[in-house]
Amino acid sequence: MSLHAQMDDDLIPAAQACQLLGISAATLYAYVSRGRLVSRPGTDHRSRMYRRQDVERLARNKRAGRGAARGAAQSLDRGLPVLETRISLIQPDGPYYRGQSAVAAVRAGATLEDAARLLWDCGAHDPFAATPAPWPETLAGLADNAALPPLERTLACMPLLALEVRHSFNLALPLRHDLAALLLRQNAALLTAGHPSAAPVHQQLADHWAPGNAELAELVRAALVLCADHELNVSAFAARVVASTGAHLHATVCSGLAALSGPRHGGATARAHALLEAGADEVIARWNHGDDLPGFGHALYPHGDPRAAELLAMLRQRAAGTPRLAQAETVIARAHEVSGLRPNVDLMLATLCYVHGLPAPAALVLFACGRLAGWLAHVLEQQTLGKLIRPRAQYTGVAPARVEP
Repeated sequence: MSLHAQMDDDLIPAAQACQLLGISAATLYAYVSRGRLVSRPGTDHRSRMYRRQDVERLARNKRAGRGAARGAAQSLDRGLPVLETRISLIQPDGPYYRGQSAVAAVRAGATLEDAARLLWDCGAHDPFAATPAPWPETLAGLADNAALPPLERTLACMPLLALEVRHSFNLALPLRHDLAALLLRQNAALLTAGHPSAAPVHQQLADHWAPGNAELAELVRAALVLCADHELNVSAFAARVVASTGAHLHATVCSGLAALSGPRHGGATARAHALLEAGADEVIARWNHGDDLPGFGHALYPHGDPRAAELLAMLRQRAAGTPRLAQAETVIARAHEVSGLRPNVDLMLATLCYVHGLPAPAALVLFACGRLAGWLAHVLEQQTLGKLIRPRAQYTGVAPARVEP
């Protein structure tokens, strides 16, 4: 079967989608507006088509009923809350860090370090007061090896750094805050093959990519604060699970970085960067073939990601009239025209890097540097709770043979 035939088999018209779901056309359109389904253009460009597998999955969820088992299953994909936190809250106008708007913090000039102090609930204690020590001799050759990919270099070094630190779970909270601040700086240095520095993280990154570029430094500052936390995202949950076992902070950082690397999480920045390079024609081609648009749409922001909107507004102020921003604007406009989707933070991290001529991995470095503050906040909160996270699974495999007594 040809690729085109497979695509046609996977896309079904609205009437068939309504029949499978047992709903009216109005309800179907409501599902689309709330982000529960995504529509594609039909062959006549007036009708809409829907992916069969998405419709069938939604139908299965509807048939499962509203019992506790269904609620537990749906909780694993942005459904019902599974634990309590005092760290962040997602609202239509963006994330709030301990009750304070992240967007407002960016506009007020906050740095990643400011966001970290807030997320970690440091109070009067400043964990960033100390100057970080140089790399240990046993690690220096690996930590500053720029030939290695950023995430792989960081993941290789983090466990070795832990060998020189006392078990963080047994430290008093202010000391854990100090260690978290050291990790924030070491993480930035490892991701850029640099050396630990007391300079603000956004300045370290900007100086690494384009020394003396104040406009880039300001954009990086904003991006780091907006990425600092986003409630119980995949990487934060992974870090919390590891922390619940009593593992030290370095191990939890490794789990967060590993989760972030996946193409459905932080790795989406590379796919978004490639889409920007390909241009608007690629947007139409992908959409018409039933493919997704990396960097567009967000289930928790059906009307648009406020973090992306803030970064785009800042880019328009600082890079107006540049050919690369014009290319990005065309991609954004065409994507909205064919899909109704707006850019999310993945696309804007990629756009920030694309406009400034930075390679795709730089966007993931931005994400990893910023989100580390949130991972550490969740880890510290989980350590304080002192509870193991151990959910149960619903077995759906082959039933064991009955054994007669």
